[in-house]
Amino acid sequence: MLLIGVNRSPYTRRVAITLKAYDVAFEQRDLSGFANRAEVRTSNPLGRIPALVLGSGETLIDSSAIVDHLDETYGGDRPLTPATGAERRAVLRIAALMMGACDKGLQAAYTRNHTPPEKIHQPWIDDCNAQVMNALAALDAMVDPAAPYLLLGRLTQADITAFVAERLARGIGLDTDARTPRLRALTKKLLEEPPFRSTEP
Repeated sequence: MLLIGVNRSPYTRRVAITLKAYDVAFEQRDLSGFANRAEVRTSNPLGRIPALVLGSGETLIDSSAIVDHLDETYGGDRPLTPATGAERRAVLRIAALMMGACDKGLQAAYTRNHTPPEKIHQPWIDDCNAQVMNALAALDAMVDPAAPYLLLGRLTQADITAFVAERLARGIGLDTDARTPRLRALTKKLLEEPPFRSTEP
């Protein structure tokens, strides 16, 4: 199994953490959607990461679709996203919120880093960053500091997506220590676990 993408990407890292959590053996090709666009397109015509090449040769794209496959294949009776019911909806709600935060954070970063200075519209960047922090603040309010994980008393995709979103927020200069302290404390605890620690870029 081959994972294509760099772990600086929250989407790629989400998949890498999931693979590690399921103890699935895989190789990783550290390709960037920017620096290695042509090579990435051989696996994903969009030129986006991640892509996961299965042993059969089939290639999966989009982190949510990849994670869904991994849950189905390796999750057994305790998949990282529950299979049905209220528990599934609760995990998916947080995952959607955190992946949306990643989308907005990257839009802000791409605008700042890949737009000519005279064409940068700072109010757009500010609005994207506000959306990121609003999402993280909503999750921060859900964190129980005494609990090891966000939901169900065990690791789920809620934790994995919260982890990658909070890390991205810090990476683009947002102060999660001050503004979302409970979430930041949770991600520090998660970083001590092997699936998170071993995928640190």
